[in-house]
Amino acid sequence: MTRKPPAEDPGDARLRVGPPKEYAAGLPAVTSSLRHAGEQMGARRSLLTLLRVNQKEGFDCPGCAWPEPEHRHRAEFCENGAKAVAEEATVRRVTPDFFAEHTLEDLLPRSDYWLGQQGRLTHPMYRPAGDDRYRPISWDDAFAVIARELAALDHPDQAAFYTSGRASNEAAFLYQLFVRMLGTNNLPDCSNMCHESSGSALTETIGIGKGSVSLEDLYEADLILVVGQNPGTNHPRMLSALETAKQRGARVIAVNPLPEAGLLRFKNPQKPSGVIGGGTKLADQFLQIRLGGDQALFQAFNRLLLEAEDEAPGTCLDTSFIERYTHGFEEFAEHARKASWEEILQATGLPEEEIREAFRQVLAAEKIVVCWAMGLTQHKHSVPTIRDVVNFLLLRGNIGRPGAGLCPVRGHSNVQGDRTMGIYEKPDGAFLDALGAEFAFTPPRHHGHDAVDSIRAMRDGDVRVFVALGGNFVAAAPDTDLTEQALRRCRLTVQISTKLNRSHVIAGEQALILPCLGRTEADLRPGGPQLVTVEDSMGMVHLSRGRLAPASEHLLSEVAIICRMARAALGEAGPQVPWEDFASDYDCIRDRIERVIPGFEDFNTRVRQPGGFALPHPPRDERRFTTATGLANFTANVLESPKVPPGRLLLQTLRSHDQYNTTVYGLDDRYRGVHQGRRVLFLHPDDLTERGLADGDLVDIVSEYGDGVERRAPSFRTVSYPTPRGCCAAYFPETNVLVPLDSTAAISNTPTSKSVVVRLEPRSADA
Repeated sequence: MTRKPPAEDPGDARLRVGPPKEYAAGLPAVTSSLRHAGEQMGARRSLLTLLRVNQKEGFDCPGCAWPEPEHRHRAEFCENGAKAVAEEATVRRVTPDFFAEHTLEDLLPRSDYWLGQQGRLTHPMYRPAGDDRYRPISWDDAFAVIARELAALDHPDQAAFYTSGRASNEAAFLYQLFVRMLGTNNLPDCSNMCHESSGSALTETIGIGKGSVSLEDLYEADLILVVGQNPGTNHPRMLSALETAKQRGARVIAVNPLPEAGLLRFKNPQKPSGVIGGGTKLADQFLQIRLGGDQALFQAFNRLLLEAEDEAPGTCLDTSFIERYTHGFEEFAEHARKASWEEILQATGLPEEEIREAFRQVLAAEKIVVCWAMGLTQHKHSVPTIRDVVNFLLLRGNIGRPGAGLCPVRGHSNVQGDRTMGIYEKPDGAFLDALGAEFAFTPPRHHGHDAVDSIRAMRDGDVRVFVALGGNFVAAAPDTDLTEQALRRCRLTVQISTKLNRSHVIAGEQALILPCLGRTEADLRPGGPQLVTVEDSMGMVHLSRGRLAPASEHLLSEVAIICRMARAALGEAGPQVPWEDFASDYDCIRDRIERVIPGFEDFNTRVRQPGGFALPHPPRDERRFTTATGLANFTANVLESPKVPPGRLLLQTLRSHDQYNTTVYGLDDRYRGVHQGRRVLFLHPDDLTERGLADGDLVDIVSEYGDGVERRAPSFRTVSYPTPRGCCAAYFPETNVLVPLDSTAAISNTPTSKSVVVRLEPRSADA
């Protein structure tokens, strides 16, 4: 095992493709975890670190936001969690010597994988205007640069402040406080590009933009629908929860365009039977739906539920729940009864009998949970799709009772907590009132820019300073060429980061890299070691305690960076905020959160209880719905699905098994049979034949949007794969270049990364 980063960028020269796997985890997951950990950390450091992941006295995994069970395994992490920890706790370092050796031009052609493998950033770095590389800078001088450029703006809305889901609650709260004291609500975040459609639909229909279930609800469900989600790669610990549910008698229906190994069979590596045995079959039925056909499926279910109630009144719908807790049922029912089977079958691509078979399982189940992820949220019609999911659960009273409810499965570790803390470009008045009263200032009321609008504003010269608290904005955003052009137009770009990534290479006229502590590291302040908190995907708030020595003595915590940035930018004339106290003692921050945000009463005491505490959720806890009507809202939604011209395909971007969000851990996708490469395009064998192509041919993928701009992803190898006819898939961020900036979901403005119309152009092997 080696802890040296790759000297050369391997590209895709060694790419090979084999058959996909029919199960997830098992012994290969164990060996892969150990290999990645050993390469990055070494054996002893790996053991000490991994045994603290997701423990009550340990640190929260920097990967996904799946909640921890009450009774935790000693190894309470998954394969991708182990990779995430290894990437952060690596002993590889990116020092000033690295930047002295590499100009930005040198780094530009490097892959995201190669950049990430170089290791942890150790010093603040500055690229002056006109220079070709980053150079060391002191922290004081770095903050002076930020203050100078912010002061030079014509108005505060010429700055945008991005947030990744990795930021702690404490950092996120202070970040939005600083930004609003500066005078803007330009707080784009990673939610804008993933689950914004969920928040939009749920806020309108049930009054809160969060899911309504706990882990125990999953365990108690009779039926779980996993829709537009690949838990085996994106949320592997969810497979353990599904296994427990199956053991208690639940049935599982998987709805997805691709057969995913994790939903076929799960070999739990925490059990001997999972390592050497046959594992657990999870999905009782697999509905291989066309991209964007999910709304049609739920409209079919809703029509069938109404028809079943007509045939046997009082036996199917929960009429008492509907009458007492909901609004708009009659209008919805009139619309739902008219759902066209012809349109449903065309949109879903499913045989009617398969839909009716799934419906028989729906009828047989009393308690139903619907789980979903980006397969539902990244289409033009995502918000109406999720509204129809809500309709489906409301019909039988499956919100606000045990074993049932809505489960949007969030991605990054604290992405839900960041929104709770106020990271939102459209804050509500009650939050702003409380924030202003607590800190004696008047927060701005006008809406700010989300992620897509921030890119437009940078492109147009309306945003001149861009600050990112974590993440890799360039690799996460759509329309890669345009996004890069937009960032380069900025007067200053600032990246608060742990590791090197693409966003450091695509720099503004001036650029700063501010290296920060990671979750695994001890945050030692004069007042003692500091603890941070996070909120998981199901609304549980708990502590995270890093223990490792920091990667460099020059690192600051995210909280310290924000406090010093605020002091420098706001100056003595700004509102009187004890930034020094906040940087020294995070309990002081939590005291203020408690006074501003409902649900955090006695925050410092309750979060120190083992496992933390659950935030209130009115629909779940008391069937109280804080919507405009005061009730849960049924909605009548026009059926929509993507329209694809003849000879074209519908592309979805997705993750490989060796990545999390934009972080590429390796070049394998074990579950799909891809090894040592990423530029592959999965499509149905008949679609290959129809285009005169063979498995393994090289093609350029060209998206078609209608704005006259050619968006091209060159040199992808075709892979014959069991996808629905007319649908194809490829990895992001390599195919983000194909997603037009202006192709977004209605209402949520989320990029439509799961429904991109493309054509294929053959390419010679030596082109």
